[in-house]
Amino acid sequence: MNLIEISNLHVHVEGKSILNGLDLTLRAGEVHAIMGPNGSGKSTLANVLAGRPGYEIVDGSVAFLGQDLTALEPDARAHLGLFLAFQYPVEIPGVSNMEFLKASLDSLHLARGQDPIDTVSFMRRVRGIAEELKLNPEFLKRGVNEGFSGGEKKRNEILQMLLLQPRLAVLDETDSGLDIDALQVVAQGVNSYRASDNGVLMITHYQRLLSHIVPDVVHVLAAGKIVRSGGKELALELEEKGYRWLTA
Repeated sequence: MNLIEISNLHVHVEGKSILNGLDLTLRAGEVHAIMGPNGSGKSTLANVLAGRPGYEIVDGSVAFLGQDLTALEPDARAHLGLFLAFQYPVEIPGVSNMEFLKASLDSLHLARGQDPIDTVSFMRRVRGIAEELKLNPEFLKRGVNEGFSGGEKKRNEILQMLLLQPRLAVLDETDSGLDIDALQVVAQGVNSYRASDNGVLMITHYQRLLSHIVPDVVHVLAAGKIVRSGGKELALELEEKGYRWLTA
């Protein structure tokens, strides 16, 4: 089953062409990695999928679980099962992590016609995930990402993913700014999420992440479109040669 099908996607940002005919299909159970030089359109793709304002789709289509993703508001995309882990997670002072997570899960259940989770079960689940990710449970009482280190913010994004259990997780440079210990913890969280009915689209600059989360497919994005796809060996080749041999 195809989770997401992107066909001939062209996107402009402030009148400038960023994506120029991108094609990508990700099936359930697969992990795809997108690599590429700075300015190639990687984060633009993530933002377009999430429905961030300011990104103009001028041509092409994006189907998620058989629905036209571009016709949906960001909250409807989340309810359908799309999740974005941000490259730069924002702080939300005054809203505790626990309140934020409970509201997110309740909204998801309501949209899907499910009963809300009771508070005791919710607390037990969240604390269990936090422990797996080596996040101090006290962080759950603090404002969302407020005063968190870079690594703590990234682990908090993975906590949200593991709680909400989306069908497709888009990870925008989740490995950036992580030391090796934090990288291993984040990778363990992503690997525990992997299942036959969901998928992961990872955007990364570095092969080191792919040593911990082994992708089924690696794509190279350059000048707004995918110029090469292959197995995990492609990432090793990029580590050795860089991107110039593909983009010259």
